Amino acid sequence: MIDYDVKGKLHGVLSHLPQGVRLVAISKYHPNEYIEAAYEEGQRIFGESHEQELRLKHETLPQDIQWHFIGHLQTNKVKYIAPYVTMIEAVDSLKLLKEIDKQAAKCNRVIDVLLELHIAEEETKYGLTPDALRQLLADGEWREFSHVRICGLMMMASFVDDMEQIRSEFRLARSLFDEVKTQYFADKDYFCERSWGMSHDYPIAVEEGSTMVRVGTTIFGPRVY
Repeated sequence: MIDYDVKGKLHGVLSHLPQGVRLVAISKYHPNEYIEAAYEEGQRIFGESHEQELRLKHETLPQDIQWHFIGHLQTNKVKYIAPYVTMIEAVDSLKLLKEIDKQAAKCNRVIDVLLELHIAEEETKYGLTPDALRQLLADGEWREFSHVRICGLMMMASFVDDMEQIRSEFRLARSLFDEVKTQYFADKDYFCERSWGMSHDYPIAVEEGSTMVRVGTTIFGPRVY
């Protein structure tokens, strides 16, 4: 029995998203019932960050759900999600990119990924600094990978109350996206995703060019650990 208004909260978030901006409903630590409630309302993209939890949900929930892996992914876990994951949103190293390509090839798949930026000031966050992002792309080894497709960038803004700081971080991410798009992916329509914005800042993210927002608590309530 659902004791939280998932459907109402979902529609509340969707009503603030303009056309062209997709919602990744962050369902980690939430029960299947909550996901099913959102699914019944038409939501199809859900985000998880733990391989074992994701595997159980993938096995027991509708097979047309598009699962996005949104957390820090260890290379030794890639093989477990490679057969079915729709997108890996937080690729923060060439080593991880290489492993995703290797495991996707074994599954005869091409896996979509986003490169994760580290712009926020918190040291606890993962991701590539702007210079590390430029270096990874300039080195060019990623061009040899035929089973992974770089579709854009993702980032998390600082978890602060200063909305102008958050806005400036989103603007920097958008500037880096435009730079990378122009230099490396100008003729690639699939390089189009800008994944930034979470429960506390997604309205600003949308204003600053986000194409995918990752919202969990606002839809599903406090996490069930």
